[in-house]
Amino acid sequence: MSDQVVTRFAPSPTGFLHIGGARTALFNWLYARGRGGQFLLRIEDTDRERSTPEATAAILQGMAWLGLDHDGDVISQFDGASRHAEVAHQLLAAGKAYKCFSTQEEIAVFREQARAEGKSTLFRSPWREADPATHPDTPFAIRIKAPQVGATVIRDQVQGDVTIGNDQLDDMILLRSDGTPVYMLAVVVDDHDMGVTHVIRGDDHLNNAARQMMIYEAMGWNVPVWAHIPLIHGPDGKKLSKRHGALGAQEYQAMGYPAAGMRNYLARLGWSHGDDEFFTDEQAKDWFDLNGIGKSPARFDLKKLENLCGQHIALSDDAALRHEIEDYLAAADLPSLTQTQSGDLERAMYCLKDRARTFPELLEKAHFVLTKRPITPDEKAAKALNSVSNGILEELTPHLQNASWSRNELEEALNSFAEARELKFGKLAGPLRAALAGRAVTPSVFDMMLVLGRDETLARLSEAAK
Repeated sequence: MSDQVVTRFAPSPTGFLHIGGARTALFNWLYARGRGGQFLLRIEDTDRERSTPEATAAILQGMAWLGLDHDGDVISQFDGASRHAEVAHQLLAAGKAYKCFSTQEEIAVFREQARAEGKSTLFRSPWREADPATHPDTPFAIRIKAPQVGATVIRDQVQGDVTIGNDQLDDMILLRSDGTPVYMLAVVVDDHDMGVTHVIRGDDHLNNAARQMMIYEAMGWNVPVWAHIPLIHGPDGKKLSKRHGALGAQEYQAMGYPAAGMRNYLARLGWSHGDDEFFTDEQAKDWFDLNGIGKSPARFDLKKLENLCGQHIALSDDAALRHEIEDYLAAADLPSLTQTQSGDLERAMYCLKDRARTFPELLEKAHFVLTKRPITPDEKAAKALNSVSNGILEELTPHLQNASWSRNELEEALNSFAEARELKFGKLAGPLRAALAGRAVTPSVFDMMLVLGRDETLARLSEAAK
């Protein structure tokens, strides 16, 4: 086995990138990237009826949004069908598999009878030890010869040692009677040929490991390190499903969550490093290990996600944040920013990104710099504009015309104006917010004035005072 760690993510292209799949991809990515290894992507598209190019595109887009870059080309499982069949025939030639001529109808009758008699429905083919001279000239499946005594032990890095009695394993079909390979065979052959050293996947695949180990051992191949991770549950403790709301990675992009916050949250969903909640990608790569994964299902908590996203937004580079917001607008099918708006947004970012947990929240705070005159106040802001406040704004304007446009000077000018009229600053701030932004909740009036500049600020105050 190579010393280099090789992990893979192998989704079926039958829908979007599910949030559980996104976490599986992230765990594989972190494990490989933190060890200088390779992270590979395979699309398990053998189910031709359900696999669609649109679903493949959605998976790739979801991974691109999350920043989970993979090494090499995307591998199509369907394209490897002839290689998978070749391995089945190798096992047949080596006497480790056999031709089974039992029809679907015969197997169904056997199972029905076994159920009626209260016996095991595990099918034992009468062809396992049959003399080839007795083989009929009819289509056949190729079945592996499963061990019939003893036990198979799955040495799992998350679940511990899991023992399955070999009397629970049937002679699994490798190649159907129409010559097509089954999924179980395809997975093992692909993982071996891709050099996968660690299989990190959902624990709904745990029982598959015992069946897949039969193929590894029959071929004399190294069994990969197994790590079967618990599934994600909703806040109600039940398996995450559509009733819990958004499920696809791209839905979270369209809802305005930053990718860094999503990565951080998904990493903490079932894995921990001490009490650390907030961390960077570099820290996650450095810290991530299989022994930090818990055995119990994780619960998806939107409040925790939003809290982490807010912390990532606050620490983001302004230009990178603007770029990601533009991607969000496209994903949400919202109007894009003009070149002027884009530049203004970036200039204002320093007073927008604190305490914004999502991009819609940030853009709401940015309304003052993205909107144009005439400013139309919303219902709450309009209440701050009346004949008294309009008179105050009109009186204030000339005081600001000669002010030096710095934060200290503006603070001094506004505070002294309020004191001279025996006004609390709040009485002045409300009408200013309404005049400058048309909103009741905004960044500080000083920040808005600095971002807007002298001319635009005075123009807005003059218009509001009319």
